[in-house]
Amino acid sequence: MSSASSHPGHPGGHPKSGDDQAPELRMIAWETTRSCNLSCIHCRASAEKGPYPGELDTRAALAFLDHVAAFSKPVIILTGGEPLLREDIFELATYGTKLGLRMVMATNGTLVNEESIKKMIDSGIQRISVSLDGSSAATHDSFRKVDGSFAASLKALDFAREAGLDFQVNTTITKLNLSEIPAILDLTVSLGAVAHHIFLLVPTGRGKELEEQEIPAAEYERTLNWFYDQRDKVPLQLKATCAPHYMRILRQRSKAEGKKVTFKTHGLDAVTRGCLGGIGFCFVSHTGEVQPCGYLEALAGNIKETGFQEIWEKSAVFTRLRDYDALEGKCGICEYKRVCGGCRARAFEATGNFMAEEPYCVYEPRKARK
Repeated sequence: MSSASSHPGHPGGHPKSGDDQAPELRMIAWETTRSCNLSCIHCRASAEKGPYPGELDTRAALAFLDHVAAFSKPVIILTGGEPLLREDIFELATYGTKLGLRMVMATNGTLVNEESIKKMIDSGIQRISVSLDGSSAATHDSFRKVDGSFAASLKALDFAREAGLDFQVNTTITKLNLSEIPAILDLTVSLGAVAHHIFLLVPTGRGKELEEQEIPAAEYERTLNWFYDQRDKVPLQLKATCAPHYMRILRQRSKAEGKKVTFKTHGLDAVTRGCLGGIGFCFVSHTGEVQPCGYLEALAGNIKETGFQEIWEKSAVFTRLRDYDALEGKCGICEYKRVCGGCRARAFEATGNFMAEEPYCVYEPRKARK
């Protein structure tokens, strides 16, 4: 599947604690369909071939884009499932482009061909993301549960490069592929990608079966420090997603090295805050349910019942997430809480409370050391 973990880019915002004004909506991951032709072992949606009941039809989907464009102009990630299984996907992309929305697509790559790439370009899609979860077919295909998916993904990226369509590579890191991450980055560079985004596994959906493959907190820290070290070594944008601690590490390392780090604050590779769910980003499911992200199953509303703008601005779930002073445990006293925030989805999976402390963080806040 392509999933919310495959989105191109992932920007956010910096609301003040307790501020009544909703932050700028910068990105929506829209699960246009849950149907998928793969059965990936980390899939948050446990997606299968489908069809799935209750999916938004074309009229409702176009109306949703109207509602978004009426108050904001975010990046719209057409994701799934596999978005290319939705027959009207290019109609939706074209319509969103005409409304001034920045349309991108997260695809698993196996259905991409020259014709679909041309349709992407013609409909205004600015970038695609394709996941590579191994540096070889052996690792990637076992992850994706379909033989030949690695070769198909590489072919999809060839089509994109030849047509001049920007693409990024996404990689979900687990114990299964941790040793291959440097090789995957090298492969990403050689393919001509514009960005490499790494995702630290959030064990939801089918991914719960991979909990024992989730890298431990200390390894998590080492991996993010290694990723930081690659920033000046490769000619592409690097971004860590579902890895909010990276924002702390960026600041710690740059301060220690006497460097001034500048961040892109808008666009597909924006780096603004760690956990962005409900702050600059949200997820809309195939049935119209709105959540902070695809991994945090805390219902903020449903666009079939409530206006999307009202959900974004007034949802109790989003309002809670925007109050950084409401964070609990060591996240609540951490000096980096406004730039990191901890992964709210991991906190929820571990405790049932999305404001609890991030369970995969080794950092001890200064206040905790006194």
